[in-house]
Amino acid sequence: MNLSHNEIGGVGAQHLADGLQHNTTLTRLDLDSNVIGDVGAQHLADGLQHNTTLTTLDLSHNEIGGVGAQHLADGLQPNTTLTAVHLGSNGIGAEVNHIISTFMERNRTGGQSRS
Repeated sequence: MNLSHNEIGGVGAQHLADGLQHNTTLTRLDLDSNVIGDVGAQHLADGLQHNTTLTTLDLSHNEIGGVGAQHLADGLQPNTTLTAVHLGSNGIGAEVNHIISTFMERNRTGGQSRS
């Protein structure tokens, strides 16, 4: 589902997160350029913890900083289906970006580490 450039903000992200918890069909969600911010990222992280269908999430250009990225990293830890999260042009540091990338790699390889 492409919802890019809709300025949904943190409140809209909260509503989407509520839907993600109960979603049984959506596999791709494009939220590029929606001014989600750290608060919206926290809401999405909460929804992603319980989602079992989403494989691709685009959060590029959303004014997400280190705090929001850490919330996403925490929310992705129990998630086993997301294999791609796009976070370009936010304010995310290398350390948190690496943590999120590690979770994506784990999900792509079915939990097996590469040798």
